[in-house]
Amino acid sequence: MKRTLQQIARWLGAESRPGWEEIIVTGASIDTRTLREGDLFIPFKGEQADGHRFAGQAFEKGASATLWQEGVPGAPEDRPVLFVTDPEQALQQMARSYRDELDAVFIGITGSNGKTSTKDLVAGVLSPYFNVRKTEGNFNNELGLPLTILSLEEDTQYAVLEMGMSGFGEISFLSELARPAFAVITNIGEAHLQDLGSREGIAKAKSEITDGLQRGGRLFYDGDEPLLAPHARKLTEGTAVPFGRGPECALRLESVEASESGSRFRTSGLISGEFEIPVLGAHQAKNALAAILIGTEAGLSPDRIRTALRDVSLTGMRMQTVEGPSGSLFINDAYNAAPASVRAALDFVRSSKLRSEKWVVLGDMLELGSLEQSAHEGLADDLDPADFDGVCLFGPRMEALHRKLEGRFPEGRLVWSGEDLSPVTRKLSERLPNRPLILLKGSRGMALERILQQPDIQ
Repeated sequence: MKRTLQQIARWLGAESRPGWEEIIVTGASIDTRTLREGDLFIPFKGEQADGHRFAGQAFEKGASATLWQEGVPGAPEDRPVLFVTDPEQALQQMARSYRDELDAVFIGITGSNGKTSTKDLVAGVLSPYFNVRKTEGNFNNELGLPLTILSLEEDTQYAVLEMGMSGFGEISFLSELARPAFAVITNIGEAHLQDLGSREGIAKAKSEITDGLQRGGRLFYDGDEPLLAPHARKLTEGTAVPFGRGPECALRLESVEASESGSRFRTSGLISGEFEIPVLGAHQAKNALAAILIGTEAGLSPDRIRTALRDVSLTGMRMQTVEGPSGSLFINDAYNAAPASVRAALDFVRSSKLRSEKWVVLGDMLELGSLEQSAHEGLADDLDPADFDGVCLFGPRMEALHRKLEGRFPEGRLVWSGEDLSPVTRKLSERLPNRPLILLKGSRGMALERILQQPDIQ
């Protein structure tokens, strides 16, 4: 973004003091720690902290101007200030106005699992051929998405935006703000059950991504999820395109083969052929179907899509292979976890031929509400000693799964620790000389990637 303070004031219906109209604003920031020279500082007044107190620091770091909530005392008299009723709403209105002035094609991506990987895959397919920008980090909510839009360069051709939520109405708000030409729903899992009550509720909330879909736009959705079908049927015929393994899917995943460098998969339906991605897992191959569909909409040939997918770079800790000591191989999938994504990772390890000995390390799954205990216990059916040589469980919630598994695995092949990670790392270090395949899978709060940094493992 590069706009004068007068133009921004016009967006917001605010007044700019004479002499400040031509000041150039080149970005927006809500945090002085990451503020860059030329940014407009946007302070929020919360219960615990008041961002207005940091306006002086923002100017010292090179802010071009600041917003200021009406009624809050202490506004600087010698610095460029725009007074607004609500700074958060002002940020969102700025993004809405800037969005109106851009020619970029906007793509919105949501889902219980796989949002970030799909965002990376879509951006990776398009980037070799277009000027593409995507959501960075977790800037996918009512504050992060407007900041992402305001960070777009004016010559951006495709903007790939991740959309997260915790309750009803949030995806709708983000979709209507971004007005995507293409929308993706990766799947429906169990995350946010405590807020939405049921998987049906989650499907309804995720389907809000079509609320802002442009006329003539397309929704690409998980065709293997029956809960999404009723929402897809509400759209104009031809708008909703299912992808997945089922016979009703327009683009189908027929087979997946794994290697230490990634996955090779075959598709049929709208596009038939073989593709490769540098990441493991059939669920990641399924995410790639959305990227293939959007690449096709962008006018790319299957060969150009195939070339781009081979070199795509995914955000870390998503089925990421890490070579360990003594020829061991870790799969770091520790960014997040819910029952569906855990089962997908277990399915991969179960069928993998990368190593003969297989261990899994599972950390607590968070944000499951009233289903917390049953969800952890339910994983017992997916952990058969015939498929896995050993299981390590970490976190207080995993005690429920440990109780279910006791007696099934031979002595020394089942470990649980509620708070201390060292029993897990000690057990793994014992197995390293056998060159095992070791899966690390848990919710973000469990930070299982710490295992890779332990002295016993290095």
